[in-house]
Amino acid sequence: MPEFLNPNEAEFWVGVGLLIFLGIVIFVAKAPKAIAAALDARAALIQADLDEAARIRAEAERLLASLQAERAEAERQAKDMLDAAREQVRAFEAEAKAKLEESLARRQLLAERKIANAEAQAQSEVKAAAADLAAQLAEQVLVARLAGTKSDPLIDVAISQMAGKLQ
Repeated sequence: MPEFLNPNEAEFWVGVGLLIFLGIVIFVAKAPKAIAAALDARAALIQADLDEAARIRAEAERLLASLQAERAEAERQAKDMLDAAREQVRAFEAEAKAKLEESLARRQLLAERKIANAEAQAQSEVKAAAADLAAQLAEQVLVARLAGTKSDPLIDVAISQMAGKLQ
């Protein structure tokens, strides 16, 4: 038997190790391919996830931009509505002020008319009272004159002055 097949010799064990190594290499040669295939599949899955994440991010950014534009538009509309409301308040305020001034002017004119009417009525009442008083005095003077033949010169002067004042 050749010496390299003797288990007591080191060459035998080197040969056995070589055969085991070659068996492992052949077995393992398929394993790296399987590992590489598994890693490639995992890398493809990760790449698909990254692509999906990028697509979702781009969609989210478009949605964010759309929402920001809508928000800006809503803020602009709210500002326009607020400005319009302020203008409307100013218009209502000016209208109310004009109506108030007009009402005050009408009331003042009405009060002035009432005062003028009251003054005219008071003047006519005073004139009527003065005329009644003068008529009564004249009647008393005439009665006194007719009752007595002698006339009083002071009464004559007062009667003559009264006639001029009544006219």
